[in-house]
Amino acid sequence: MTAPVGIREAPGENAPRLLEVEAMTVAFGGVTAVDGLSFGVNEGEVLSVIGPNGAGKTSAFNCITGFYKPSGGHVRLGGVDITGKRPARIAAMGVARTFQNLRLFGELSVLDNVRAGMHVRIKQNAFDAILHTPRYHRSEQEATDEANRWLDFVGSRGNRYNEVRNLPYGEQRRVEIARALAREPRMLLLDEPAAGLNHNEKEQLLDLLRRISDLGTAVVLIEHDMGLVMQVSERIVVLNYGREIADGTPTQIRSNPAVIEAYLGAGDDVEEEAEKIAHQSDDQIFGRTEGEQA
Repeated sequence: MTAPVGIREAPGENAPRLLEVEAMTVAFGGVTAVDGLSFGVNEGEVLSVIGPNGAGKTSAFNCITGFYKPSGGHVRLGGVDITGKRPARIAAMGVARTFQNLRLFGELSVLDNVRAGMHVRIKQNAFDAILHTPRYHRSEQEATDEANRWLDFVGSRGNRYNEVRNLPYGEQRRVEIARALAREPRMLLLDEPAAGLNHNEKEQLLDLLRRISDLGTAVVLIEHDMGLVMQVSERIVVLNYGREIADGTPTQIRSNPAVIEAYLGAGDDVEEEAEKIAHQSDDQIFGRTEGEQA
């Protein structure tokens, strides 16, 4: 399958709802990591989930993808309740994700790591694999061709038969995203994809996220790089202490007093700071230098 390259229209508020999180609660003993969280993701939307460390962002991701079972609430994908379903089942329904820490198979080749993401779609069975039937050879070649196309799509360079652990960190990130895309997901969840990347790699990631969006795939990311978040997001959900404190466009979020208080702390000047930030550029807000902007 060749990755589509056509540009889609922005989904807007009237796009069909793909994901619905309703009153999600996640508790570990006496600690509530997520407290009554509700938000939705539209078809083809780019949405960022942000918040201070410990706000419950990754715990929410883990519930959506089946790694945690929520203590309360519901998660629906395309109108189907997926609350508490196994990760493999949720993945088969069209959800793919990456993690904060790389989850690649270090001793496997770059190609084999991406091919591993296609296992639910490979048209062969145990009989084919044991006897190396014509269908086995045909499906293996199709998987290799498609893996190469996704690696081209994410901009991966170098020898794809080398062990993936020998690649630079930024290249490994690309391979992980290619593997997730190889599942042909309806929704892609990325947990801190810009972590550990240099400025040029972040610029390339920004371009890649936009191209993934152009495929019509909904993208939901947790990210601490606010410059990237403000540039790529159509909508932003902000968490603090496990609760949603804001949901809106980047323009609305960047000057929201509750968001500023969550990041900077409470004070009498929060409203004044919000007004000041509303008139600043992203570079002024997030402290990027002229060299970083170049």
